[in-house]
Amino acid sequence: MRVLAGFRWITALLLALSLPMLADEAKPSQKKAATRHDILFVCDCGESCACTTVGVKAGSCKCGKDLVAHHVLKVEGDEALVCGCPAGCTCKLDPTDATKCGCGKAVRRVSLKGSGIYFCNCGGSCACNTFQAKPGKCNCGMALKKAD
Repeated sequence: MRVLAGFRWITALLLALSLPMLADEAKPSQKKAATRHDILFVCDCGESCACTTVGVKAGSCKCGKDLVAHHVLKVEGDEALVCGCPAGCTCKLDPTDATKCGCGKAVRRVSLKGSGIYFCNCGGSCACNTFQAKPGKCNCGMALKKAD
């Protein structure tokens, strides 16, 4: 009986000690979300604003307002098609209406020209949606192009 009680106590102790380690395993998904490469920060002042600021990090646009994170749906040439959803969005283009995101919000075209952002543009129209501040390779294996 004592052996069984001792075994239960040791099992409970090991389980209690392993719980914090199991909780730490959830952190990679948080880290992965923080390192997404399909988010652009864009001036969101409206159509009347001539500011064309775009970046891969949060900041302020030329007109002084904060840049807003947008999920990139696709790249066509030197333009990114972005959804109006928050940065955590994983929507796709609406297959029946290319002017809308799968969530129903309007798709916005953002020019990358002059931004200096490195992006994937495999074949002129790309859905890899990889954007970085530095040169590198896309998940598809192609070298990232600099937006001059």
